Amino acid sequence: MQANKHLLVFLFVLLCGNATLSAQEDQITPLPIKAARDTIQAPILKTNIFDKTTATDTIEVDTVPKKQPLLLDKIKYKAKDYVKLSQKDNKIYLYDEAEIYYQDTELKAGVIVMDYVKNEVYAGRMKDSLGNYSQLPYFKQGDNEVRPDSIRFNFDTQKAIIWNSRTEQQAGLGQLGSDAMKVYAQVTKKENDSVYFLSEGKLTTSKDTIDPDYYIRVRKAKFVPKKKIIAGFSNMYIVDVPTPVALPFAYFPLTQGRAPGLLFPTFGNDPNRGYFIQNGGYYLPISDYVDLSVTGDYYTNGSYGFIGQSIYTKRYKFKGNIRISYENLIRSQKGFSDYSRTSNYNIRISHTQDTKASPNSRFSASVNLGSSQYYNNSLNQVNRNNSQTNTFASSISYSKTFPAYPSVNTSLTLSHTQNSRTQIINMSLPTFQASMERIYPFVKRDEVKKGIFENINFQYDVNAQNSITTTEEDFFTSKMFDEAKIGARHRLPIATNFKVAKYFSVSLSGTYEDIWTLETIRRQYDAAEEEVVTDTIPGFDRFNRYSLGTSIGTTLYGTWNFGEGKKIQALRHVMRPSISYSYAPSFEQFYDTYVDGDGEDVQYTPFETSLYGRPSLSRGSSVSFSLQNTLEAKVRDKDSTATEPKKVSILSNLTLSTSYNFEADSLKLSPVSLSGATEIIKNVPINFAATFDPYAIDNSGRRINTLNIKNGGGLARLTSARINTGFSLNSEMFQKGGTKKKDDKNNQQNTDYGANPFELEGAQTGDRHFGNERELDNEDIPLYNTKLPWDARFTYVATYNNSNRQGEITNHSLMFSGNIQLSPKWEVGFNSGYDLKNKGFADTRFAFKRDLGSFKLSFDWTPFGRYERWYFFIGIKSSILSDLKWENRSQPFSNR
Repeated sequence: MQANKHLLVFLFVLLCGNATLSAQEDQITPLPIKAARDTIQAPILKTNIFDKTTATDTIEVDTVPKKQPLLLDKIKYKAKDYVKLSQKDNKIYLYDEAEIYYQDTELKAGVIVMDYVKNEVYAGRMKDSLGNYSQLPYFKQGDNEVRPDSIRFNFDTQKAIIWNSRTEQQAGLGQLGSDAMKVYAQVTKKENDSVYFLSEGKLTTSKDTIDPDYYIRVRKAKFVPKKKIIAGFSNMYIVDVPTPVALPFAYFPLTQGRAPGLLFPTFGNDPNRGYFIQNGGYYLPISDYVDLSVTGDYYTNGSYGFIGQSIYTKRYKFKGNIRISYENLIRSQKGFSDYSRTSNYNIRISHTQDTKASPNSRFSASVNLGSSQYYNNSLNQVNRNNSQTNTFASSISYSKTFPAYPSVNTSLTLSHTQNSRTQIINMSLPTFQASMERIYPFVKRDEVKKGIFENINFQYDVNAQNSITTTEEDFFTSKMFDEAKIGARHRLPIATNFKVAKYFSVSLSGTYEDIWTLETIRRQYDAAEEEVVTDTIPGFDRFNRYSLGTSIGTTLYGTWNFGEGKKIQALRHVMRPSISYSYAPSFEQFYDTYVDGDGEDVQYTPFETSLYGRPSLSRGSSVSFSLQNTLEAKVRDKDSTATEPKKVSILSNLTLSTSYNFEADSLKLSPVSLSGATEIIKNVPINFAATFDPYAIDNSGRRINTLNIKNGGGLARLTSARINTGFSLNSEMFQKGGTKKKDDKNNQQNTDYGANPFELEGAQTGDRHFGNERELDNEDIPLYNTKLPWDARFTYVATYNNSNRQGEITNHSLMFSGNIQLSPKWEVGFNSGYDLKNKGFADTRFAFKRDLGSFKLSFDWTPFGRYERWYFFIGIKSSILSDLKWENRSQPFSNR
């Protein structure tokens, strides 16, 4: 260490020049300055300086912590009016738009006083000569923002005292704003960066931050930003009026994103089942991709139910949900005549795969199965909208494509259909399908195909399934598999098309099918029992069938011009006639015979139970005819600036079709079918259909082999007809000048509501008046107006049946629904229908909705019918405090 010291001194002397080293005192002595010459005298080194060894330095870590400076960063400040430094008070005064920045702390206010000895700062508002306050303090530290009346903050301890603070906290999955929690407090003590203590606080989600329409008053509370508020005695105030809704202590979660927690239930009373709680449970986010919620219902008479639901999603991969519901419903009490107990369940699964996950394979699921009367008997209000569901359907499928030429598409599907009225369940467990793309053997893949040979093409597809038909009683038991049927169908269609005489399109086609089955039947007559006995024979068997067909068609155009000066300038009629012929031989080789009790031979086919039909015993040879028509017009446009006439569709479709069977021994001509569609009235589509029978009927209503015109009737009998239409109306259609855009600069008020003729002169901006009512509204839309926005939807259906000269209208009904907006915050909706034949209303439902600012009110009412009931709800709109609600309902009268 001593050698190093001498070396440093030596280097210092070389640099300084005018110094010398005293060997006795180890001090640097200045040399006298000579004016004549400037010389540098080096120190005398010891002769043994390089002979001695020097011990290596050792460094010991200093365990005494260094003292942190009072301020870890510079304090930046500025003000608009003046900045005053008072050395007497050790303070800095900033006035008008004062700002201070220190690390992650930002403070803005009208007046700021900073004590640079105590490292404290005080911020407050500015007060003008009229006593009005402005430039309220704004305090931000990290992501936390506070808007108080005044604040005192210490830079050293990071503690603060805040008066009349206001802050917003985002919670749940919502965005900061109207759905955020607003926290007010008369006095707030900031303990550290994450803990605040509140005195006389208010919690609300109201939009009005000055005078909220409701709040929860807390006397004392601990506030952890973005996490929670733990309060003592708390009760709810509505327009500054205390309510009996109170708790001795309260916990308000403010966690952002998904967080586990209790789901608050609904309370009520059922005259048949006693007091109840509904939809109470627990929510658990299992991971970033999956969550789980379990809710339950309980009634004091012993009825109960639960719903388990899980939603999962993974971006660019898949998404879906699983919902399992079960209800055990008890009516009345044991020992009473009206006592009953039923169990209902429902399983719903939905899964979709993102197309980006795998372009050549896809898995999807849509499952809805359960008790047929689940929605009808359910007591839970969430199932109300599905009370008229009559059919449940499910499908789970996996498909894969093999893109190499020729490409092949395959799929494996599990399907299920269930009728809630008949309680019949049909399932396919599973269905396998595969199809090969169309191949043109006489032309290269990318070449243009012309002519009869180059257009020859064929495909191949296979369909195999295990079909089960059962009842709800046998569902999930071994009996459901007793009537299972297994089979497969291989199909090979071949076709070609070409032009004849330039205007006629001709197509030729043929189809070969090979049907496989795993069981057949055998019939024989039992003389002892005097009946026909049918035996089921398990084992593989097959049959085949084929058919041929051809068709020819063309397109005809007809145009009538009436002149450009006419309102209707032209008519255009397009006809597409086509004639087709089909042939299928008989397949007697797949039929057997047995001798009945009269000694006569009876033919039957062992393939009667085949999933894909039975082989035909008769030969088929028939010709079909169809004529498709469209009719449109060119009319003069009402707009005088338009240079081209407007096209109007009179008949978008009018099709006639019939067929003639050459092989039938009688009734060779099929009924004539007529179908059409038109929209001659704008936005009112009309669809119609009718069937005409050319043959007469006898007194018993059976068709006879006599043409109706030869039996004293017309060319054909109208046997059935149908017409249906639907249209929508709304208030904008009846506005003078048509629908206007809401952002029209010439229209200063919302066109949905119009101007308010009752607004008083000299009214303040934001005040709305109607009669003696007055309401302060910060929005631009007036609350009460003479115009009431509304919309309505109508559907009309009528069917006619005259197959046996009964001339009966089988269905004649009008369905209608709509909404009326009485004001921007009042809306009434309705959904009903009227049976014109049976003179009765269908399921009628009214829905009343009221926007109460921070609250929402709704009343759902079905005044009569099978599902007569009502439901009332009022609660806070924000999801943060959505458990603050009250709802009441009647129970469905399922026994009616």
